[in-house]
Amino acid sequence: MRNHLSLLVVGLVCAPALAQADDTPAPAAPAAAPAPDYTLTANVSIVSQYIYRGLTQSDRNPAIQGGFDFSHKSGFYLGTWGSSISWVSDNYEKGGLTTDGTAPSAGMEWDFYGGYKGSAGDIGYDVGALQYYYPGNYPPLALGVEKPDTTEIYGALSYKWLSGKASYVVSKGLFGVGDARGSYYLDLSANYPIADTWTINAHVGYQKYTGTNASLVGTGESNSDLYTYTDWKLGITKDLGSGWSALAYYSDTNANDSAGGLDAYRDSVDPKFNKGKNLGAAQLVVGVSRSF
Repeated sequence: MRNHLSLLVVGLVCAPALAQADDTPAPAAPAAAPAPDYTLTANVSIVSQYIYRGLTQSDRNPAIQGGFDFSHKSGFYLGTWGSSISWVSDNYEKGGLTTDGTAPSAGMEWDFYGGYKGSAGDIGYDVGALQYYYPGNYPPLALGVEKPDTTEIYGALSYKWLSGKASYVVSKGLFGVGDARGSYYLDLSANYPIADTWTINAHVGYQKYTGTNASLVGTGESNSDLYTYTDWKLGITKDLGSGWSALAYYSDTNANDSAGGLDAYRDSVDPKFNKGKNLGAAQLVVGVSRSF
């Protein structure tokens, strides 16, 4: 009986304290750290070959690539990216695009870009400018041929996993073709996640050339007749964790079906230099990349 009474007294004494404890607000969670004003990231990759807009840039040989990106919380960004290449030296020499038969020493593509991007709900937007730079030594170039350095402005819209982009040439030439200002490239891409670490990648693009370079004046042909084409690709990306990813894709174009396209996009118009393979022929690419 005393034990029971003692328990009752203890319970009556403690009950108000317990009730008071239950009513005490929980301590506030620590405030989230503010977002940084900017981020600086880097990336590096090795691919079995470098394909850009459906055309091989490394003569079907492996390429090493990498870049740096600065992004401000306001949406402003700057970046640079580079890749080993061989098409400049290969094509200019084999295609007879110099006046003395020697090839430029350019073995690298070096890009600089900047712009502004943001979003409104699921809609993303991106506008900017991109400079393609091919450092090296260039001998005198043939009529109608420019240095391959190219400047484009672009605008893009995205919705969830679907995106579209238009790039417009503001430089005099486009990848070596003279009188090409006003040419443009249209890109529609889808990157659809099918699992936690797997993404299907699909793309179709249309490269339109405008103008008539000096070598075509009086021939009745234009840049568009020789160089305009469509490209497409289908592939898959695997997130390997810790910034690593692997990719594989199949790419093809109709460059060899366009008027004059077989000659325009062969890696040699003179078969004695090579087998005259089409730069836009069907290709399989595999690679691995790391972001930091």
